[in-house]
Amino acid sequence: MKLQEYNDQDLIKLYLTGNESVLEELLRRHKSKIYTSIYLLVKDQYLAEDIFQDAFIKVINTLRSGRYNEEGKFLPWVMRIAHNLVIDYFRREKRAPVITSADGTDVLNMLQFYEESAEDKMLREQTHTDLRALIQLLPDDQKEVLIMRHYADLSFKEIAELTDVSINTALGRMRYALSNLRKMMKVKEIS
Repeated sequence: MKLQEYNDQDLIKLYLTGNESVLEELLRRHKSKIYTSIYLLVKDQYLAEDIFQDAFIKVINTLRSGRYNEEGKFLPWVMRIAHNLVIDYFRREKRAPVITSADGTDVLNMLQFYEESAEDKMLREQTHTDLRALIQLLPDDQKEVLIMRHYADLSFKEIAELTDVSINTALGRMRYALSNLRKMMKVKEIS
């Protein structure tokens, strides 16, 4: 059987029996989702890479010490480790995340569905700038869920596991975030 055909739990069992090469398969399988979720929160490629590496060092150390017991939940477990490292970083730095891409442009500006005029482009950029500013005004728990859902494309189940709350709490935070954004947009008259 090829490593790609094993599920995560079987790969971990193989790793624990001394097969180091399975780590490459676990990395290949999950790197993109884990790295993206880190990057979308820290907005810095090198910092995201550092946190990603720190997360996998913790994963390896936990697996080697025999303390891993997250039956069938490898990805949410690693995402929770990475998320906690991001939180630790922000606590140390006392700064808030911004929504930008690797080259410094706004992630929201990358969403384009038709050929637009110069006026449309200016209006869209201004709207996205306004929206980004409003997102920063949300309470941290609402901002976090909104970023994880819309920019990291995580399910509410994954968000709930990462933030250590129930799915209903994660859904509620998203509902409040969207409601608060709508209210702020009405006040600012943003379409």
